[in-house]
Amino acid sequence: MKHMYATILILPLLFITMACDDDCERIVYDDLNAPFPPAGIISISLDNAVELKWIENPEPDLAGYNVYVSSRYDGKYELIGSSRTASFVDRGAANGSTYYYAVTAYDHSGNESELSTDVVYDTPRPEGRNVTLRNRLVDPMLAGYDFSRYSILHYDTDETDLFFEITQDGVPYLVVWDDSDIQDMGYTENLDEITAAPLSGWNPTGDALAVRGHTYVIRTFDNHFAKVRIVDVNGSGVRFDWAYQLVAGNRELAHRQDRSLSKRNRHGSRHEASAR
Repeated sequence: MKHMYATILILPLLFITMACDDDCERIVYDDLNAPFPPAGIISISLDNAVELKWIENPEPDLAGYNVYVSSRYDGKYELIGSSRTASFVDRGAANGSTYYYAVTAYDHSGNESELSTDVVYDTPRPEGRNVTLRNRLVDPMLAGYDFSRYSILHYDTDETDLFFEITQDGVPYLVVWDDSDIQDMGYTENLDEITAAPLSGWNPTGDALAVRGHTYVIRTFDNHFAKVRIVDVNGSGVRFDWAYQLVAGNRELAHRQDRSLSKRNRHGSRHEASAR
C-alpha cells in the first residue's frame, strides 16, 4: 500500500513538470539557517602575532569563517579578518598586549553564526632561534643572555638572565643567578610543547645540566618567565631556541586553551561586533 500511494503522488508531479512551459514560476526557498558557532578554539602565542585554530564546521554549505577580537572578554568585538579554513593568524597583534578572540561561521547564503563561546585569549611574546652562547670560563663576554633585550652579553652583569658554562670536568650547565630560578622540563620535540611556566619544582642550586633536546623554564629576577630548548651543545658552547613573556607574572609561554563556558551576557556587547 505504501508503494502504491507513493506512485500515485509522483505521477501528477511528473505530469506538472512536463506540462510546464517557460512562463511557469519557479519556487525558490530562502536559506535562513545560520551555521553553528565554531568550537574547540585554541590560540598559539607567536612573536607579534597570534595563531588561532578550531574544529571545522560540519555544514555542507559552509563558505568560511570570520574572526573577531576585543580587549576584554565581555567587550565589543571587531572583525579583523576571514578564513576559508579552520585557522587564522592575527598579524596585527603586538607583543605584550592581551587579546580576546571569537570566531563565527558563515554559509554561501550569507547567514552568519553567533560568536563562538570558547574562552580564548592570548598575549604574543618575543622568541628567537639558534642563539649561541659560549663557555663563560673561556669567552665570558659571549656567555650570557638577556631575554628582554634579545641580546648576548657578558655573563656577569645585572641584565644577564641566563648563562652557559662547562665545568673543568667537562660537564655543561645552564645557570641563573641567585635572584632567578631554572627548571629542566625534560625532552621535548619542539619549543612549544611547554605551554606555561610551572608553579613549583625550581632547582634550588640555580643551574641545570645542559642536554640536547631538553627545554628549560627560567624565572627572571624581575618575575618574567622564559623558556629555552637546546638545539645543540658541545665543548665550546650551546645553541638554543627561546621564548619570553613580556608581561610580568604571566606564566603563559606557548598557547592557551580553555573550552569552558561562562555565565556572561551573550546578548550584550559581545554581539555588537563591527568591522574595523
